[in-house]
Order: sequence, then structure tokens, then C-alpha cells
Amino acid sequence: MRYVFDNDLHIHSKISYCSSDEKHTTERILEYAKENNLKTICLTDHFWDETVEGASNWYKGQNYGWISRALPLPQADGIKFMFGCETEMDKFLNVGISKETCDKFDFIVIPTTHLHMMNFTLTSEDDTFERRAQLWVDRFDALLNKDLPFEKIGIAHLTCSLISSTREEYPEVLKLIPEEEMWRLFKKAAKLGVGIELNASCFSFSYNEDHELILKPYKIAKECGCKFYCCSDAHHPADFEDVKKNIEKVIDLLNLTEDDKFHLAK
Repeated sequence: MRYVFDNDLHIHSKISYCSSDEKHTTERILEYAKENNLKTICLTDHFWDETVEGASNWYKGQNYGWISRALPLPQADGIKFMFGCETEMDKFLNVGISKETCDKFDFIVIPTTHLHMMNFTLTSEDDTFERRAQLWVDRFDALLNKDLPFEKIGIAHLTCSLISSTREEYPEVLKLIPEEEMWRLFKKAAKLGVGIELNASCFSFSYNEDHELILKPYKIAKECGCKFYCCSDAHHPADFEDVKKNIEKVIDLLNLTEDDKFHLAK
């Protein structure tokens, strides 16, 4: 059976500093779920655990006290609205959440491709295509080596344009990632049971990119047995507009079935 787009496990609200949009409320997010017949959604505002050292000035204020202001989440019949977070990995490969704090969340999104935070996720010496490609591998590998509850963790936007300095240049970074490393990492990810994100913005294909280049990591992930969840990564209500179209497109391009769907452990 074809993969049914019935989940969005990576959504921000006005609480995330990069949103601060008063219209982007949890109530509006729930309406989006109703409009698209989604069964499971998750709020994942940006978060850095105050028990973990190393937060940037931007992340420092986005602690548990801050993001838990979204609770209690509104609910509706037939829709499970979960409380999660999107944490971060710094340039020292430290993740901004402790294993103990993971228990406070239903789902945790961790990006390895946020390479736009100079001096926090990378250094000036890393600012080349070659180094960024190596960081794609090293950061992914480091995350998979952590002692974390991977059954409730998703790896965010592995083909995000933020792996490069500009959106136009990021395919050049993707070209330099060795295919054998992708196979190694996705086999490891599949064994751990971590979710692989299908981020709607990564599949807009509205600019001049090599579509196959962007799809290749996900094709390899599927062959390795990885499971996929969907994501709008919305920061504003307008971000919901093309989500269904882009997700449905990538489901068809990857020929995903319900057997490829990530399910949170019960």
C-alpha cells in the first residue's frame, strides 16, 4: 500500500525564536492537521537542555521552561497532537539534550545539517565545500553513536540547503559526500530504528537543482531499511501551503509504501 501522508512530526510555533509569529499558534497548527487529514502531529520548538553546557546565546533562552509554555496542547478527535522539540548538535558534536530530559518529550528532532551557525555548529576553517561534505558524514555518524532513545528520535532534513553558505551552492556539497558513506550511515540508522525525515521544503524543486542528487540519500536510506516520517518544518501558517503537494511528490518519487513509515514505539 502506498505511503499515506498522515503525519507531520516537525512543526514549530510562535515560541521558537525563528518564528515569533503571533498567528502561528498551536490552535492554528491543529487546524492544519484537520485540513490535511493528519492523524499524528508533533510540536518541535527549538530547544537546548539547561542541564547541558554549551548553548549558544540564541539557544540559551529556549530551555524547557520556555518551550513548555505551549502546554497543554489543544486536541481534536482522531488527531494525536504530541509534545516534542528540535534540539541541536554543536561544533564539538555535543547534542543539546540529556538522555534523562528525553523522557519529557514524545519525539525529538535532531538536525545534523544546521551548518549556518558560524562558531556554534562549525568554524571558519569548515567553510569549504569539502569540509562541509565531511561534516555531513561526521555529524551524522556522531549522532548515531550517542546514547539516546532512537526509537523516539528523528534526523532532520539531511538535504537541507543550510549545509552550504547559500541555497544555490548546496548541491555542490551533496556531490562531495561519498556514496559508500551514505550506505554505511543509513545501515547504521536502520539498525538503531531512528526516523529519517522527509522535509517538505527539501522537495520543493522550485530552483535549479539536480533532483536525483537530492533524492539519492533517501533512496539509499530506503534500500537500507530506514523508516520515514513527514515534516512541514513550518514556522509560519503560510509554510503549510505546499506541504501536502511536496510530500506527496516525494512519496511517489521514492515509491514509498506503508512499510517504509516510521512509527513511534508505544
